[in-house]
Amino acid sequence: MSQQEFSDRGRAPRAARIWGDALVAVLAGLAAMAATAALGLWAAGAADLPGGAFPRVVAAVVVMAAGGSVGISGGAGAIAETRAGLSVLPLSVTLAGALVIAVGFLRPLRHRAVAGVRELAGRAACLAVLWALVLIVLSLLARHTFRIPLEDPTGGLFDGLLEEASPEVGFRADLPVTLLFGLLWLAGLLAVALLVSRGAPLPARLVRFQEPVRPAAFAMVALLLSCAVLGLVVALVVAVTRDHPAETFAVILLGLPNLAWIAFTVGLGASWEGKVDGPFGLPMPQVLDQVLRTPDLSTLDLRALTEQGGRAWWLLVVVAVVVVVAAAFLMAVRSPARTRLWQHAVHMAVALTLTVLAVCLTAGISAHYGLSLLGIGDLFPEIGGGLGLDGEVSLRPRLWTALGLAVLWGLAAGFLGGLLAARVHRRGEVPPPAS
Repeated sequence: MSQQEFSDRGRAPRAARIWGDALVAVLAGLAAMAATAALGLWAAGAADLPGGAFPRVVAAVVVMAAGGSVGISGGAGAIAETRAGLSVLPLSVTLAGALVIAVGFLRPLRHRAVAGVRELAGRAACLAVLWALVLIVLSLLARHTFRIPLEDPTGGLFDGLLEEASPEVGFRADLPVTLLFGLLWLAGLLAVALLVSRGAPLPARLVRFQEPVRPAAFAMVALLLSCAVLGLVVALVVAVTRDHPAETFAVILLGLPNLAWIAFTVGLGASWEGKVDGPFGLPMPQVLDQVLRTPDLSTLDLRALTEQGGRAWWLLVVVAVVVVVAAAFLMAVRSPARTRLWQHAVHMAVALTLTVLAVCLTAGISAHYGLSLLGIGDLFPEIGGGLGLDGEVSLRPRLWTALGLAVLWGLAAGFLGGLLAARVHRRGEVPPPAS
């Protein structure tokens, strides 16, 4: 047998194994995301949607969680007009899929010191092809139209008009946008997975960059997961001690990281602007709904929380201090012993700023829906609200303030974390010989 034939025979099983690993990772990630979305929507009452819409709504939530786009459209005949929009990333679903896919991608690479660029690119390409097929199927499934029954708040004055209007609202995934941003989401996920895992091999040319990058990346992922776990504990306490546990579990399974990571940035001193109006609301926590449910745009910060409950602000600050300092200490412990204090401070500042930027870009909420009947919904909002179809929920960060605070917190915490880790034996440190 020639060397070429032997090489060809060796490549075929290897390629099949790579495709098999990619298939397992994609299917497991899809199952985790679909299960999380389905349970969250079931807890929210979406299982009772008419026309067999529940699987399609689940598909739409998974599409949004993977970075895709789902547009909302409506119609109400010739005498009415509908307006709708939705921009939200259900981060509970995103986090479930990201963790499973990352583990599936890294598991075949364990116990390896170095991996070639060609092998990593091949594994990533296999995942991308299969993930693109999943996104196409989900986008084709994520479309439905609902007919909305109306109640006449005028005592029968518009009864006939409302029957003629027959308002409808539907959703439909944007396939090209979903493919583009879904593949970008996957690429970012794989890059973060390689940066975070100490045991994942890197190409030889990139090994020199792992010392300053990997400890900081691992610390930031640990910080975000710690905030999510703390938020889960608080949410479970709320579900047990207060009414409407189903709504609380719906938020846990759909948007818990959204709220937990927003609370973390508020604990750092950042501010968010938002509004809650109409039948829409935020089931958990109640104080957030109270702060934002005002006629005008409201500011969510430590001062606003203090006005609602005097103990809320210092709890968020204490949690922020603990998790940031703990992350800085973890980063310093995982860094080489020769790293200086100012380098710890700079690494932590850069890492925390990028983390806060990611939170600000992904945790925001924007949703609105409105019905205008012969222009009345626009001229008289109180009547439009009486129809039960006008509402708005929005929450957006003051970005530059949040990033500036992240730099300051990162510098201080990085310096303190380096001091705390000074007496800890770290990787790369050689103990002195015994006398």
